[in-house]
Amino acid sequence: MAKNAETVWANCLKIIKDIVEWQHFKTWFEPIVPIELKESILLIQVPSQFFYEYLEEHYVSLLAKTLKRELGKEARLEYRIMVDSGNTNGRSGSMDVPARGPKAFNNNEMNFPLVIDNPVKNPFVIPGLKKMQIDPQLNQNWTFDSYIEGDCNRVARRAGKTVAEKPGANSFNPLVIYGGVGLGKTHLAQSIGNDVKKLHPSKVVLYVSSEKFINQFQDHARNNAINDFIHFYQLIDVLIIDDVQFFSRAEKSQDAFFAIFNHLHQSGKQLVLTSDKPPKDLDGMQERLLSRFRWGLSADLQVPDYETRIEILERKMKNDGLDMPKEVVKYVAYNINTNVRELEGALISLLAQSSLNKKEIDVELAKKVLRNFVKTSSKEITIDAIQKMVCEYFVVPYERLLHKTRKREIVQARQITMYLAKAFTKNSLKTIGEHFGGRDHTTVIHSCQTVKDLMDTDSIFRENVMELTQKVQLAAM
Repeated sequence: MAKNAETVWANCLKIIKDIVEWQHFKTWFEPIVPIELKESILLIQVPSQFFYEYLEEHYVSLLAKTLKRELGKEARLEYRIMVDSGNTNGRSGSMDVPARGPKAFNNNEMNFPLVIDNPVKNPFVIPGLKKMQIDPQLNQNWTFDSYIEGDCNRVARRAGKTVAEKPGANSFNPLVIYGGVGLGKTHLAQSIGNDVKKLHPSKVVLYVSSEKFINQFQDHARNNAINDFIHFYQLIDVLIIDDVQFFSRAEKSQDAFFAIFNHLHQSGKQLVLTSDKPPKDLDGMQERLLSRFRWGLSADLQVPDYETRIEILERKMKNDGLDMPKEVVKYVAYNINTNVRELEGALISLLAQSSLNKKEIDVELAKKVLRNFVKTSSKEITIDAIQKMVCEYFVVPYERLLHKTRKREIVQARQITMYLAKAFTKNSLKTIGEHFGGRDHTTVIHSCQTVKDLMDTDSIFRENVMELTQKVQLAAM
């Protein structure tokens, strides 16, 4: 009886099924479709380029043995790879990889280059995509050296170091870092990325917030380019996603991230995720994603203890070239026991008071500043109050602050107001944005980052923000 492609492949599957694990069989062999048998050449169709590469890397020897058993020692295998054309009519094309002869079957290397007519577009807008051209989007100042270790973060920090030393080749994949506001999740995640770039220069690292990921996905969806978006992220060796809890309101973005996660994880790439709560408490997230988040290690960040708070302040002072009496450092560390962000905020407030009022930093000044700071924490000031203070300070009409305009003085006043609202109120980013003419949370995030950047480079701008900070603190007394 003459053999056909279906019969040959069915016989091969019977053998393979007894050798590989059931889940691997379901994932990597059931989707394969036998297309044609010409003499000793079997043509099979696989769903994607990645699928083809994975088979070649992990199962080429098994395929060779089973096929030779069915077709003899001259057996050869040819692939047909489905390629989404990216056009709007939904039709997909295919490409064939030439048949592999007996010698090639004994070589576990990629001998045939794959050329796809539709190049992957980079959502970070770097023309002519090449791996090494992808900007990792990392803050170079956030490193393990500047991340103080204590009982509050020891497990997470050491797991992060392990990930950076052996990305993708460790038990912490994905590494999920979770904790409350201001405890250093972003700092630690970016430290991992910076360490990977230092230890493994050829690795492609990318840090991206969940908000930016969602916005990029939506842009690509509008342009019928979702495959380009997914394919771009599948190029990354170490992918760091910040604040994954925001995926809860983006169902379709979760679908895209699921495909990206699977590809990277199965390819031995590293994923690092941060969240404000452990995976089990993430509401609105697909269960299939949550189960994958639990594959690796979930490490929490807690409020730093007194000794760690002292060390954080001393490191901050050293990095900024500041000097402060030891008793003042102890006083600040003892009284600010909420999170790292408020600790650093108290330090900035103390320095602002000293600079603007030309007073020496001592315990008495620290008591005055921290009294204001603690009152700000216990007696919340409103967004409206901050808006009015900023408008009075810059002599800007209140209505102009809410309207769309590109005038520099209005834009900066609005950005500073958002920055202060985020620092001195308990409102969510969404609520803050709604107080500025219905802007979304991403605008608030961008505004806060812009203010921080300008404070580092523009001394006059920094002085204005410091004076307004003082005004807000006094208003909360």
